[in-house]
Amino acid sequence: ACGDDDDEPTPAQTEGPYYTPNTPERASLLEPGVAGTTLVVSGQVLSTGCQPVARALLDFWHADDAGQYDNAGFRLRGHQFTNEQGQFRLETIVPGLYTGRTRHIHVKVQAPNGPVLTTQLYFPNEPANDRDSIFNPALLLGERDTEDGKAATFDFVVQAGA
Repeated sequence: ACGDDDDEPTPAQTEGPYYTPNTPERASLLEPGVAGTTLVVSGQVLSTGCQPVARALLDFWHADDAGQYDNAGFRLRGHQFTNEQGQFRLETIVPGLYTGRTRHIHVKVQAPNGPVLTTQLYFPNEPANDRDSIFNPALLLGERDTEDGKAATFDFVVQAGA
């Protein structure tokens, strides 16, 4: 995420119609009744100066393995804060597809006292990526198979707070 052009923040994307505020604080969205391939997403939140952002807020939500969002409760929804090194780790499942979209995870990221970045993360090698009107290759997860499912990485670059 940080390299030669380390001042480029992670691209913003639409919130979509299924955001729910006040999610529970948790690093695992796995719970009884949630089916699907286990996915662990990890990475860092960095400032535009490539410094780790401690206590950055990350709020995740996505569809279940059948492509349905829980709009009544908090299934597959939750927020967490980065550690002192700006690192996060989320346990969840690979989201399903729904009509008109490719596979994706929604996230809001905010450095302490910074502006909120709303974006979406995408999966590599998805046939629907090319057909999704808002797909952005800059938001692709680094994904690999594991013994227990899949692991993915992504580092966010955000505007640090004052």
